[in-house]
Amino acid sequence: MSEPNPLLRVSARGLLRRRGIWLPSAVILGLLSLVLSMLYLGANNDPVGSTKDLPIALVTSDRGTEVAGQRIDLGARIATQITGSAELRDKVSWKKVDRRTADDLLARGKVFGALVIPEDFSASVAALAGPPQHEPHPPTMTVLTNPAAGSFGSGMASEINRKVVSQASAQVGRELSRQLGQQAAQRSESAHAGRPAAPAAAAAAAAAAAAQMMIADPVKVNVEEGHPLGAHSGLGLSAFFYALVLVLGGMLGANVIHAQVDTALGYMANDKGPFRLLKPTQHMTRMHHFVVCSVLMVVLSMLTSALAMAGAIGVVGIDASHLGLLWIFGTCATAAMGITALALLAVLGTPGPIVSMLVLIGLAIPSAGATIPLQALPDFYRFLAEFEPFRQVVDGVRSILYFDARTDAGLGRAWTMTAIGFAVSLLLGLALTRLYDRKGLHRSAPLRLSAAHPQPGPQPVPA
Repeated sequence: MSEPNPLLRVSARGLLRRRGIWLPSAVILGLLSLVLSMLYLGANNDPVGSTKDLPIALVTSDRGTEVAGQRIDLGARIATQITGSAELRDKVSWKKVDRRTADDLLARGKVFGALVIPEDFSASVAALAGPPQHEPHPPTMTVLTNPAAGSFGSGMASEINRKVVSQASAQVGRELSRQLGQQAAQRSESAHAGRPAAPAAAAAAAAAAAAQMMIADPVKVNVEEGHPLGAHSGLGLSAFFYALVLVLGGMLGANVIHAQVDTALGYMANDKGPFRLLKPTQHMTRMHHFVVCSVLMVVLSMLTSALAMAGAIGVVGIDASHLGLLWIFGTCATAAMGITALALLAVLGTPGPIVSMLVLIGLAIPSAGATIPLQALPDFYRFLAEFEPFRQVVDGVRSILYFDARTDAGLGRAWTMTAIGFAVSLLLGLALTRLYDRKGLHRSAPLRLSAAHPQPGPQPVPA
């Protein structure tokens, strides 16, 4: 085997002394660490403090009641106080609807939870102020969760609803205490006037004490799942992780395909361990190179989407339905991500993988609304969520897995934005690579190190 050209040999020490090795690497890695830390931690730093217009349904079914000839409608009064609360005014967007509409909103992922005031709420409260009952029925409010819309957002809505119920219970308890205090005073006056027997007085005092303890916190909370999920749905996170598989499949697939085409054309060597194979360079225009990579990406996305389903559903066993639609959407989403990454590789060259990682992963995951709801993110991330592709894929997968593939549960927007992203990336890649070709900026052009040590001339290109 012949020795390499001695003029091109360099020692490791000599290479490490070059500023051109250290400075670019330090700048790129340093900026990546800085930007990614700010993006990820900035999105999750204070979700409660950043919450704005978190959608929660409020159902008031209370029919009211009459006490001593006076109409009492506690449900409507409490609902008015809830929606007018200064503390929650900017944080929560209350949707005052009936129960049927609330169930529909939950089933479409449009609300993160619901608070239901039942039909007999006023009557149950009024009963506490009446004669003691053997089996009292405490007033109850129902908190409906919606982990399908996002477990974190559902948890936030549940916590807000519990706090609202606690405040309402304290208010009702104060009113009942005042009313029972007046009744106790009247009974005391009657007892002194009639001089009841000692046992009767003791029994009355004991009943009053028991009632006082019960009315201190009279309203109970009943927590239920408003839109139940299967046991193998990752508490509402399986859609996020499945979408992550699709996005990574597109981004990483683009890099693999680009490298394989370059290897086949002789633009880069094929290294397998210590063995190195470099094929003779074959000329291809930038636009044709992009077209070949794009065709491979679209066709192979069918395979990767099928294998993603096989792993997630067949092996892991996540809960899933609409399998045909899931495969088609997965194929289109992976292809769109891949074409976007390929366009960035074709247009930017070496910086392409870093930029595609920032666009498809770095900026996308914090603004996807998959873990932290969009309503609990700072304004910058809500702006990104309008066009970042990851959010669209998450919405589409979530609709298919959790919301019966309803278009109004995010699938319609997901299809639209995925198609727009695919078309824009494809047109951008074709237009700019065509422009590079017209200007003669071919990838197979030789690069000379210096006048003293020229590189071998280019291979003749067949006509």
